[in-house]
Amino acid sequence: MTEVRWLDAREQMIWRGFLGATGSFMEHLDRQMQRDSGMPLAYFEILAVLSEMPGRSLRMSELAAMCRSSRSRLSHAVSRLEEAGWVRRRACESDKRGQFAELTDEGFKVLEKAAPGHVTAVREHLFDVLTPEQLEQLDQITAAIQAGLTPQCDKAKVELQAEY
Repeated sequence: MTEVRWLDAREQMIWRGFLGATGSFMEHLDRQMQRDSGMPLAYFEILAVLSEMPGRSLRMSELAAMCRSSRSRLSHAVSRLEEAGWVRRRACESDKRGQFAELTDEGFKVLEKAAPGHVTAVREHLFDVLTPEQLEQLDQITAAIQAGLTPQCDKAKVELQAEY
């Protein structure tokens, strides 16, 4: 077993700042979405992802991966979106166990109505508070973090697929 590389005081401060900033930002976006559109940010994300897919449809397992959600959590969310008439499920013809989630016309209208407030909140609390240089740095930093996580995430996806 390798020795733990504990965070020093500066790293601890940076880590906690990162957690605080990202947590506050996501909480703010969720509150804005709830207040202005009556839905959690997670539901908005599902609608947005579906809106960008060919036929506004995506296999449930792929939708879960794109939304960084467990299959059970996504299934619950899609059930709520179905109740609202914003999404419908349909069977996968090639795999009887699989299902597709499809954005309805009503769901697309809800998304169109919710999107301006969301974009405004993102712009005001991310893009407008950073300089162009900081935005470039943020882009590089997030790409580096994602690149560092990709091998582990890909491995976990393969393991999860083997379970189902």
